[in-house]
Order: sequence, then C-alpha cells, then structure tokens
Amino acid sequence: MRKLFSFLLIIIIISSCKKEDNGLRNGYFWLYGYGLKDRYGEEATSGISEKWKIKRVDVGGCMVDYETERKIIRANKKTTAAITKKYGKGWEEKYNRDIEDFALKSADVMDVLIVNKLFRSKLRDHNIPIDDVDKQVRELNDQGEYEVAIVNLNLKYENKECFKVAVNTKNRTVNLIK
Repeated sequence: MRKLFSFLLIIIIISSCKKEDNGLRNGYFWLYGYGLKDRYGEEATSGISEKWKIKRVDVGGCMVDYETERKIIRANKKTTAAITKKYGKGWEEKYNRDIEDFALKSADVMDVLIVNKLFRSKLRDHNIPIDDVDKQVRELNDQGEYEVAIVNLNLKYENKECFKVAVNTKNRTVNLIK
C-alpha cells in the first residue's frame, strides 16, 4: 500500500511539474506581476483574457523581496516561451494593441447595449438606471463577440452580478445568457 501511495505521489508531482513548465493553469497562461496596480490596465487585461487565454495575476504589492522577484521572472520567462510557441513571434505587440483598443471596443459594446430593448428591460427589472451601468466586458474573439456581465455594486450580498448578455458588435445583436 505504501509503495502504491508513493508511486501515485510521484506521478502527481511529475504531472504538476509539467503543467508548471508552460504556465498553463485551467486552460489559461498565467503571467505573474507585482507593483502598483493600474485599474484601467487591469480591466483591459481581464477583458481580453478569454480571447488570448492569458491571465495576469498579482503576487506581490509595491515591494517584493529579491527571491520572490527572481521566482516571478523565471516563471514568466517559461510562460512567455509557451505563449510564443502557441501564438508565434510578435504576439506581445498584438496583445498590447488589444489592451490599448479595449476601451474603444468596450464603448462599442455599450453603444449596442444602450439602444437594445432587451437590455433596457433587464436593467429596469434590476432597478439599474441606464446612466449608471457597471459592467464587466470580456472579448471572446476578433469577430466582435463579447460577454457582458451587468453588476450592481450596491447589493449587499457577495454575488453582485445581475445578468449576463452576449453582444455582437458587428451585427449589433444582444442575447441573454443568464
């Protein structure tokens, strides 16, 4: 029994090490960071994470010790190599351009939502004024498809998400997800 347990433990360690090498966690590449948070940058990287399958994770505050910084650099170097293997050279330029363009794309999404009857009806159902919509936009692909979660930050319970919609900015459609 002890040999079986040891064998299973070794298999788990080896398989988890293999996943660590390419930076993948639950289908996403994880890039680690530390320092002062940029609220706009955080919203934009979160907004395009589904499209790129890249998540940025803060693991330290403004100051980290030397050893932690070295670990972050080593892990990010491996992950960056895996991302380059998947998306090819020059991916960082395209990724950064998507981050920069996110604000305009998010405004396009709101342009589609604001005139949509279904969306306005759901806002009324949740007592959210049209001029005070808090949303979390996630870009799904380059075809103008987005997932938008409408949240009410004034709710006292933990789940502040009121409803989700799928928005296509190219054909200007809105479909209720939840």
